[in-house]
Amino acid sequence: CGEILVAQEVIPALGHDFVNGECSRCDETLTSKFEDVPAGAFYFDPVEWAVEKGITTGATATTFNPNGELLRAQVVTMLWRAAGEPAATIANPFTDVSESDWYYNAVLWAVEEGITTGISATEFAPFGVTNRAQAVTFLWRYLNEPAATTENSFSDVVDGAWYEDAVNWAVERNVTNGMDSDTFGIEVNCNRAHMVTFLFRAFHI
Repeated sequence: CGEILVAQEVIPALGHDFVNGECSRCDETLTSKFEDVPAGAFYFDPVEWAVEKGITTGATATTFNPNGELLRAQVVTMLWRAAGEPAATIANPFTDVSESDWYYNAVLWAVEEGITTGISATEFAPFGVTNRAQAVTFLWRYLNEPAATTENSFSDVVDGAWYEDAVNWAVERNVTNGMDSDTFGIEVNCNRAHMVTFLFRAFHI
């Protein structure tokens, strides 16, 4: 036919670039096994990561319960599992923590490591709800109290408070930020989605 064909340059496909279950290059989305963890949610990647690593599980086989309250027993157990479930050597001082409890080893480890204490010398309050100040402080202590270079800018963070350095670190490292430009929300309850997100960001940023 007289037509001359010229070879064309082949550009390799870029592939998907998923962030929180959504591809930045096309309309493709991922599906979590949890029906309450939709693609696009800020906690999609953290939940998938935390479950894969064995740091936590779903509330059921099909739900994660991202808005569920984060109990003291749960947060120390997440950190204990992230650490590889190390054994503790201290004796149990708490009357409300029994050897048969699923959080027993995690509580003793967390106390031995200085991550948290009981609410008294003999009570741990495993089913007490964890607030944002406590959650970031537990994580900060678990990471050996890394220093921050920024100073507190929140009106509800008291200078010299036990959580101040942890809050400053968490905000500087983009582990979390304030509820708004003026308040951190130190007394706002931390939920399950927030805690796995704090962990994910602390380990990945």
